[in-house]
Amino acid sequence: MEEVRVRIAPSPSGNLHVGTARTALFNYLFAKKNNGKFILRIEDTDAERTSQEYIDNIFDSLKALGLNWDEGPDVGGPYGPYTQSERFDIYPKYIQQLLDSGFAYECFCTPEELEAEKAEATANKKPYVYSKKCEHLTEEEKAKLRAEGRKPAIRFNIAKAQKAFHDSSILEFDDLVKGKLHMDTDLLGDFVIQKSNGAPTYNYAVVIDDMLMKISHVIRGEDHISNTYKQILIYEALGVPVPRFGHLGMILAPDRSKLSKRHGATAVSDFVKEGYLTDALINFVALLGWAPSDGQEIKSVDEIAADFRIGEISSSNSIFEYDKLKWMNSHYIKQLSLEELEERLKPYLEKYDLTELSKEHFDKMIEITREPLTLLSDITDAVEYFFGEDVNIDESARETLDAETSQDVLKDFISKAENWEWTEENLHEKLEVFRGEWKEKGIKPKVTMWAVRAATTGRTRGADMVGILEIIGKDKTLNRAKKALK
Repeated sequence: MEEVRVRIAPSPSGNLHVGTARTALFNYLFAKKNNGKFILRIEDTDAERTSQEYIDNIFDSLKALGLNWDEGPDVGGPYGPYTQSERFDIYPKYIQQLLDSGFAYECFCTPEELEAEKAEATANKKPYVYSKKCEHLTEEEKAKLRAEGRKPAIRFNIAKAQKAFHDSSILEFDDLVKGKLHMDTDLLGDFVIQKSNGAPTYNYAVVIDDMLMKISHVIRGEDHISNTYKQILIYEALGVPVPRFGHLGMILAPDRSKLSKRHGATAVSDFVKEGYLTDALINFVALLGWAPSDGQEIKSVDEIAADFRIGEISSSNSIFEYDKLKWMNSHYIKQLSLEELEERLKPYLEKYDLTELSKEHFDKMIEITREPLTLLSDITDAVEYFFGEDVNIDESARETLDAETSQDVLKDFISKAENWEWTEENLHEKLEVFRGEWKEKGIKPKVTMWAVRAATTGRTRGADMVGILEIIGKDKTLNRAKKALK
């Protein structure tokens, strides 16, 4: 049985998009499930849009997601180079093979001539296909055109391929995800496989690369389906086995439009920057179009790989639900040990002077503020009142502090708290008594504590009050309470 070999071939014209990450994941899972190889190839032929920064981002993002490749630009392998721009000397050989066998021909048409053909088709309300007028040029005619300074593009001869390999113009293939797909290849027209400047086109280069890298299965987005028909014809014309193809539905935003930055993060590195854990992100992305057999959604990559079946991927589009990703992320945050969580949170605490807190108080601060975190970046706002002398009073806290009852509560709190021993156990005991005394005066315990919380944290909700007071200390607590008095 042939070895399963799959690849992801991103173009480094931007940071790794979450859609490309899902395609990479499904390829990776398919390889792992079938004891195959997962290959990374960089398609960097668009020199104007390619940058090393984007190549590095692709590497870093895939590694962060745990999608480590078996062969690729940095790790090498038997079928390199794995960067398309380093493979240019490979493509002419197979162009020549297609020319010699009649499956391709030289086309000397200028852009202006082709535009005129397109305009005529539009005027006649017909779909445009190339007129094939260069197919039967004689050697003398070609020589004359060359003498004029024209450089030929190379076109693939569809009619020749249809005749050689198919009984009709209908080309059908069995898609791993979508089932049987077909197209009338007459509608393709003789497409260009090498530009007049000698550069290979995408549909040609990708076939040569996949053929030489012995790719057995091509799993990619459904936006490539129209390319697949062209690529199958090229494989057949070269006389080599055609890989199996599987096309994934698109990822759409909650409003069912194309996922874009206006909906939120779209690049893997953006999600990481915002405070999503890569374990949560990869788990969530796996569920875009696929479901575990046991219905349990929280799974590691290894567990997903063991359960993965490509035939069970939904052929329809998937909705990227940011709320569900946040829920999943909060679950993963809760699973982290305190030590691990602190390490992950440090980049989001750089604006604060952490030396204000002892190690014990820092641990305690994270412990009492971690529960509601959905993103690691939430911590920045959640712990603001632990630092500095003063606090920013928000609108709700301002309303609370303006109330006469709150002012009375604070005066009483200041006079009593000045004599309290500032330990967690004692604060817990004293606050219980304090609330009880005000309850006897007809003030609900939560109203009593709102006044203390508003004065000391600038908010009406947040972490455990005993913990907060113990961490910020007696002096800071009393100073803030005094400043809140009118």
